[in-house]
Amino acid sequence: MVLNKLKTILEMIKFEHTIFALPFAYVGMILGSMEKFGYLPTWGQFFWITMAMVGARSASMALNRLIDRTIDALNPRTADRAIPAGKLGIKEVLIFVIASFALFIFATLQLSELAFKLLPLAIFVLVIYSYTKRFTWMCHYILGAAIGLAPLGAWVAVTNEITYPAIVLFITVALWTAGFDIIYATQDMEFDKEKGLYSIPSRFGLKKSLLIARISHALTIVGLVYLFFLMDLGWLYLIGVIIANFILHYEHSIISAEDMSRLDTAFFTMNGVLSVIVFIFTFIDLVI
Repeated sequence: MVLNKLKTILEMIKFEHTIFALPFAYVGMILGSMEKFGYLPTWGQFFWITMAMVGARSASMALNRLIDRTIDALNPRTADRAIPAGKLGIKEVLIFVIASFALFIFATLQLSELAFKLLPLAIFVLVIYSYTKRFTWMCHYILGAAIGLAPLGAWVAVTNEITYPAIVLFITVALWTAGFDIIYATQDMEFDKEKGLYSIPSRFGLKKSLLIARISHALTIVGLVYLFFLMDLGWLYLIGVIIANFILHYEHSIISAEDMSRLDTAFFTMNGVLSVIVFIFTFIDLVI
């Protein structure tokens, strides 16, 4: 019974989408460690950063589903989600949220002092995001900031400091996240307008929203290239960035204001591949 409920919760929060942010957390971890110490992070740091990421994302996603349950129930696209469909109760999800935040806090305690001091700010951003579409169309960029905390937090976790390159990486990941979230939000454009919810698609329309997403992703590549020069990274890293650029170009080429039928491919597949590619090429560049 408990395992079945846990399985339902993991399906509800799309646990597999942790792959979007986790590789960039590892990028922040290894870049920070190599910049400050000249060597890779320890296996212990790798483990606890992974646990912190899993806890943080699980808590924020479950909380998002909990906070949005009444909105989800009204939206035909989301009405079959676990809470509005009656598969999960509020108490069960709340227990999962508390347990996930507990994992996040405990894991952070095993890392740097500054990481723990910044924990309240991280939790605030993770919680406030779920409310932002009720009052600002910038909600996509606030989600971006939440995901951008993954590499920034990992950087701080191994170095105990915030540096300029860490901030550049944070902004870069935030822009990447906001771009694909804008694309994803186009599905609910009419619903958001009808219910008075805020999003870039409901505010600016489909065509302009796709342009804003494209600009956000162009700036993502600018940020990654800037890091290449800023941190004097190698050509293997740059090859990874070039591949990421092609992925984003392809992502935008398969959707348009006239045809959004391949949105799932653009959102799920392409962005998952991109984050893994950037991590792999960054890692290989630094160890060879």
